[in-house]
Amino acid sequence: MIVITGSAGFIGSVLVSKFNQEGFKNLVLVDDFSKTTKKNNYAHKSYLELVERKTFFSWFGQHHKDVKFVFHIGARTDTAEFNTELLNELNFDYTKEVWKFCTKFKVPMVYASSAATYGLGEFGYDDNHEIVDSLKPLNPYGVSKNEFDKWALKQTEKPPFWAGLKFFNVYGPNEYHKARMASVIFHAFYQIKKTNCMKLFRSHNPNYKDGEQLRDFIYVKDVVDVLFFMMQKQPTSGIYNLGTGTARSFLDLVKATFKAMNIPENISFIDTPEDIRDKYQYFTEANMQKLINSGYTKLFTSLEDGVKDYVEYLKGERYL
Repeated sequence: MIVITGSAGFIGSVLVSKFNQEGFKNLVLVDDFSKTTKKNNYAHKSYLELVERKTFFSWFGQHHKDVKFVFHIGARTDTAEFNTELLNELNFDYTKEVWKFCTKFKVPMVYASSAATYGLGEFGYDDNHEIVDSLKPLNPYGVSKNEFDKWALKQTEKPPFWAGLKFFNVYGPNEYHKARMASVIFHAFYQIKKTNCMKLFRSHNPNYKDGEQLRDFIYVKDVVDVLFFMMQKQPTSGIYNLGTGTARSFLDLVKATFKAMNIPENISFIDTPEDIRDKYQYFTEANMQKLINSGYTKLFTSLEDGVKDYVEYLKGERYL
């Protein structure tokens, strides 16, 4: 059996689709299934069992002999969440328990870290273990992810294989439930559909022109390809970046969205809200050399091709 936590969410549900496409149906899906807004993410998938997040460890204790791999994708992912107790419970303490169970029962695991751990990028965007203790995340969500990375690196007792993947800006199908936390492409599509125009945040940094803030945008289909590779190949354990290695501007992203929708470009700018202005990242770009060195050879989808493909899902409000 393969366990996928967060399986009703965005990346987790696409990972379930990936496994189904590869012929795997021996999946155990773990999540808070009381949230009906996410039901379509897993409604038509093939799996063995649904396990509630709160009863997972009891279930794991009973079925560990049959568990071959754990993908711990579930987390509180709201970057605007300031309830540190909740973030500690769901992102730090829960992940520690997953780690301990996987260690005890000798089960390989992959968990979701985040590029939010890099903060303003003062120490670059290298997935180098030596800089993890020095990183300065900009929000409690990023702190919770970095605290676990720090904890994991200090452990002497570990699963037989483990990897923490620092997801950069992931976009793609199955994020309908995420509301304001959905990708910029998601919001651009619906804003353009409604108004034939798109408003982007103005730059408040003299080093960047309006709309030329840069992010490493990665298509969710590429993300799950890497996750599948991690299970199959199990390279050297550690923390890995998961972006494309190429930063692109928000202007590039929105222009690609207009083109995919076959609507003339109409882009304007609004001030970045003051409450997030001093925590705004103007540049992120994953150094992907460690993953490449591990043997991953598949090329990442270009922003233009990814947006074009994603817009087709959005047009019909389809799921992957």
